[in-house]
Amino acid sequence: MVRLLFRVLSFSALCVGVVAATVDSIASVSASRVLLTPLEAAWSDVAPQSLPALQALVEMRVGPAAWTAFQNSILPQPAFVIFLGLSLALWMIGYKRPQPAGRFAA
Repeated sequence: MVRLLFRVLSFSALCVGVVAATVDSIASVSASRVLLTPLEAAWSDVAPQSLPALQALVEMRVGPAAWTAFQNSILPQPAFVIFLGLSLALWMIGYKRPQPAGRFAA
């Protein structure tokens, strides 16, 4: 059941990453130069109230240094890169190894 949850979350992150990459590619073609939307800008466009709420939660639970590290390392990265990386990580967590099949399988 937990594997299914990770697979569904991985698929969702993959879909969001593909949409973000498509939006960036359309914007890049129309501007005739490479334009990559940072995660912070994409997040602010979708749910502007949630970013300050997350900041308050992280600073209260973990500390201000954790928020500063997150803000300086993750938020400036392109949104599609973060979502595709998250999708890969969730897929790896939910991956089920195939059973060894063959003549010498135990």
